[in-house]
Amino acid sequence: MSEASWYVAVAGRQEGPYPEETVIARIRSGALGRDAHVFGAGMPGWVALHSVPQFAAAFAAPGAAPPPPPPGAAAHEIDYEIGGGEMQYVEIVLDPGEACVAEAGAFFYMDPGIQMETIFGDGSAAAGGGGLMGKLLSAGKRVLTGESLFMTVFSNTAAKRQRVSFAAPYPGRVLALDLKQLGGTMLCQKDAFLCAAKGISVGIAFQKRLGAGLFGGEGFILQKLEGDGLAFVHACGTIVERELEAGETLRVDTGCLVAFEPRVQYDIQMVSGVKTFLFGGEGLFFASVTGPGRVWLQTLPFARLSARVVQASGLLRGGRREEGSILGPLGNLLDGDG
Repeated sequence: MSEASWYVAVAGRQEGPYPEETVIARIRSGALGRDAHVFGAGMPGWVALHSVPQFAAAFAAPGAAPPPPPPGAAAHEIDYEIGGGEMQYVEIVLDPGEACVAEAGAFFYMDPGIQMETIFGDGSAAAGGGGLMGKLLSAGKRVLTGESLFMTVFSNTAAKRQRVSFAAPYPGRVLALDLKQLGGTMLCQKDAFLCAAKGISVGIAFQKRLGAGLFGGEGFILQKLEGDGLAFVHACGTIVERELEAGETLRVDTGCLVAFEPRVQYDIQMVSGVKTFLFGGEGLFFASVTGPGRVWLQTLPFARLSARVVQASGLLRGGRREEGSILGPLGNLLDGDG
């Protein structure tokens, strides 16, 4: 490759050709960031600058410009520990001056140095924009996801580290999502959010496909978490994580999808065969997710759990008169229900 053989593209503008030393110097000075692309002789097309081996090392060198922060950056750096078995909770450790936000009603316990404050929206920089109208808009978005207008901020006002804990509202698992490592954005089912470091934006995302919105089990609106810190979501049952390769498709029961990366394609498909629909007990539709990207699934959607509880309670039948099989009241005595 010749001495001056590298073309650089920044924000759609082409520069060069430059010698390799010039490109490395511009990286170290901060003039070229990770969003720049490069092209050289013998290459099939433009590639990300940081993916070329001779330039990748320059980004780690002293003086190199860091990658641009994702939306809702500057989230507080918090420590945490998830405890419990079937009913889990997350305990967050806050340094002096640090804070976290949580759903109304998620609070479990806290140390004396923690101060609570109820606010509109999520308290992030994105939600606070536009003054009062910006806060009202943020709170209004939360109403669309079925959440409360308010969130609670828990701040450490003491001179030493303090702990605050939040509990999941039903049996299942708590999942920690490091948005900084996940590209800054995550999509979740609309009631999944539990708590997060202050600075994380909790917004909404609309389903772009009509079928996914009508029959996908989550409606047209999903929760969108943005930022560069930790966020915690909860799900019913056990959480299963799957890494999908490009073009790999996974078919999931509607309602079992807890969270997924925005690059994952989400749609619904109809179950094939009338007999399967009528007698299979799995419904008419299932969700289809296609990679690349990660998805998190729950083994027991809360809607399914609540339906089983109502069914077992006998409320839909006006009592328990029909239980006990063909033996009636005698059957209830034999199986311990009498």
